[in-house]
Amino acid sequence: MSDPFDGTERSLGQLVASATAEMSALVHDEIALAKAEIRQDVKRGAIGSAAGTAAAVVLLFSLPMLSFALAYAINTWTGGHNGNGGWNLVWCFLLSFAFNVLVAALLGLIAYSKFKKLKPPEKSIASAKQTAAIMQNAKPHPRPAQQPALDKASAVARSSV
Repeated sequence: MSDPFDGTERSLGQLVASATAEMSALVHDEIALAKAEIRQDVKRGAIGSAAGTAAAVVLLFSLPMLSFALAYAINTWTGGHNGNGGWNLVWCFLLSFAFNVLVAALLGLIAYSKFKKLKPPEKSIASAKQTAAIMQNAKPHPRPAQQPALDKASAVARSSV
């Protein structure tokens, strides 16, 4: 861009070209800003999705094995291993299930907290609104009257030459 105080004046074509280049650069910068903000939110969302998926996987695949192991451990801990009977296995399995639900709820809370941190790209939205406000005040350049359409015969004659 030339210095406006160097004594030379720029032509209308140079001014239009400069304005077009600056507007193009502004649009490209706003797109880059939006991409950067969205990329950051996608990372947060991916972590939240991974935690939610982990919660579902833990709840689904570990319940049978973990429930049996935990239920028999509770039964053994309450005296079932030495013939004294201990707690009924039904109560042991219910306690095992409650523990698994607690673990899944904890992982679900982690996923919820990650998803809650997601927010819209505020900087990009503000910048786009500012640009739109500036563009609303801009006056369009008057366009010259369009040439009347050529008749078909002269159009065909010109295209065949």
